[in-house]
Amino acid sequence: MTLTLADRDWITQQARASGFDLAGIAAVPAPAEDARFAAWVAAGYAGELDYLTRTDDAGNLVRGDLRRSTPWARSVIVCAVNYNPVIEGHRNPLSIDPAPPTSGWIARYAWSSRPHANSGNQQPADYHDILKPQLEVLETQLKQRFGSTCNTRCYVDTGPILERDFAARAGIGWIGKNTCVINQQQGSWFLLGVIVTSLELPSALASIPAADRCGTCTRCIDACPTDALLPSTNGNRTMDATRCIAYLTIEKKGSIPEDLRAPMGRQVFGCDICQDVCPWNAKSAHSSPIAVRNALPPRPELINPSLSWLASLEGSSFTRVFRGSPIERNRRQTSRRKLFRRNLAIAMGNSGDPQFLPQLDAWAATEDPVLAEAAAWASARLREAALNTPTESTTK
Repeated sequence: MTLTLADRDWITQQARASGFDLAGIAAVPAPAEDARFAAWVAAGYAGELDYLTRTDDAGNLVRGDLRRSTPWARSVIVCAVNYNPVIEGHRNPLSIDPAPPTSGWIARYAWSSRPHANSGNQQPADYHDILKPQLEVLETQLKQRFGSTCNTRCYVDTGPILERDFAARAGIGWIGKNTCVINQQQGSWFLLGVIVTSLELPSALASIPAADRCGTCTRCIDACPTDALLPSTNGNRTMDATRCIAYLTIEKKGSIPEDLRAPMGRQVFGCDICQDVCPWNAKSAHSSPIAVRNALPPRPELINPSLSWLASLEGSSFTRVFRGSPIERNRRQTSRRKLFRRNLAIAMGNSGDPQFLPQLDAWAATEDPVLAEAAAWASARLREAALNTPTESTTK
């Protein structure tokens, strides 16, 4: 079935009605190897992100061509939710704002909450669990309008699809030098969900890709503490995921390379630095002509949280604070908790504050080899800093 102009407009309107802030449709290119993505994987930039490097029986990257995994795919509806709306004229804190050195930083997408179904109290929320039902509402409406012969499939970070590339094709925004999708009005604080469909999108109805407005700005590249963002070449934007703090604190198993620990600073889950310094996000924080919803209100206790408080969370208390959030998704509870403590140990070591030495020494004696090694490194770093810090008597 081929879409008409009325169909395209109806889809974007229904996406807004379903709870999304932006929506667009992109055609699926004819089968062709995505050489740029293949080269990125071949360079080793995917690290331990096995879902990106998965291949089919013929040895082709599953994500290299959507029609390889979904032969009937003809168009992709891309839906975006702004997870950093300006509330009553006040922007949310940034990771680059002044903060106590004894505090950690959790990426803002993991601050999210939603009302409890019975009590109405705010509880932890995972954006996967919020966006997927919204997509399914739109999916049902598509079936009703176009009939059961319309094939569809919803994904929120779970499908063999390069979401950001399709978001750019759908007119949501351009892919910036920080490799995020940037919208001129709303910046880059977006969570993406997609619906792959069998609906044909005529070239005449294709969205005009957003103009690349990064210009000569390199603030994100310059600000990245671990040099994960590579200089642009031929208009292509590249991230070495193996050096990205978000990858290191969330996806990296085992020990974090020692040369990257100090640059990680106080980041304990994810990283927002490359978005915090982006001028387009600064502009959107002051004036956005497009109304956005507060679909994912932040939990204040997760903004600049005390490292001591985070370290004190064990067992049921950890579950109470994080169950249902991106920090503790059901499938990987045990591993997420272990990695989280590893990250806390490194942040403590970077704090320069000796108050953390008892906790670090306790962790250094645990049976978890990854945590023990990180804690020993952090403890040694704090003790070395104390030896190199002039005392009051020596400065007089």
